[in-house]
Amino acid sequence: MAQLEPEYLTALAAQLGSVSAFFGGFAATILTLFLTVGGKSRGSIVAAHASAVAAISFIIAVMASSALIAIAHPDAPPATAARSTVAIRPLLVISFSIGMIALLAAIAASGWSHSRAMGWTTSFLSSVAMLMVFLLVK
Repeated sequence: MAQLEPEYLTALAAQLGSVSAFFGGFAATILTLFLTVGGKSRGSIVAAHASAVAAISFIIAVMASSALIAIAHPDAPPATAARSTVAIRPLLVISFSIGMIALLAAIAASGWSHSRAMGWTTSFLSSVAMLMVFLLVK
């Protein structure tokens, strides 16, 4: 794993933490929506499950980003600064990635609870978005 400068690591972790908090709230809202007013259709059930995975993954990403920021901060207490980021960095990336995939899957599945045409539309758009995300991360 490449060694990153503390300033860069802090900025990256703060950005991923902020985006994760936003998307996590969005995923939790979708989950709540499908649990309260969603039907028993397969699309609703898949969307609810995917948004639960997304919300939990983004919560983990927010906590990992907070830990990275605390460790890399120049004024961190010696005990905190001595901790390694080797395990936390992959946790942040993996949880954020799982959250993005699950959120896009929830969006894709949500259309099927409305109609077949909406299902095809949301599935297509989510697939394009997922492809774009993978191309950007590459």
